[in-house]
Amino acid sequence: MRVIEGKLDATGMRFGIIASRFNNFITERLVQGAVDGLRRHGADVDENVDVAWVPGAFEISFCAHKMAASGRYDALICVGAVIRGDTPHFDYICAEASRGAGNAMNQHGVPVAFGLLTTNTVEQAVDRAGAKMGNKGFEAAVTAIEMASLGKQLA
Repeated sequence: MRVIEGKLDATGMRFGIIASRFNNFITERLVQGAVDGLRRHGADVDENVDVAWVPGAFEISFCAHKMAASGRYDALICVGAVIRGDTPHFDYICAEASRGAGNAMNQHGVPVAFGLLTTNTVEQAVDRAGAKMGNKGFEAAVTAIEMASLGKQLA
């Protein structure tokens, strides 16, 4: 049996981070976590990491499609925070953001790590952006590294 696994070595790889400005007090922490994760695993963040800021989570998919289609990136990392309110708007935004990121990945063959927080409260978002629950931006970066490595092995 042959086992194929991605390696957690980002050396020489290029990454795009797509970050929602909405709820930026959370998203900035997620971006910092993603950059830290890439750096700790060997990425040259000054040369090989681009961060694209979009207005909100809904716009993440547009940017993911453009960046994936460019052929410049080994993987993309999407981060943001959508916090439930009193209307069904939350459900539509979360569904479209996740669908768009998945479509970009499947259409262009570039791994897209989905670090968009979808929480019921601000406290839950804070916990996942570096407090009690770790930093989901860091986790998304590690996922992106592993999937980019796996993709290279499967090519």
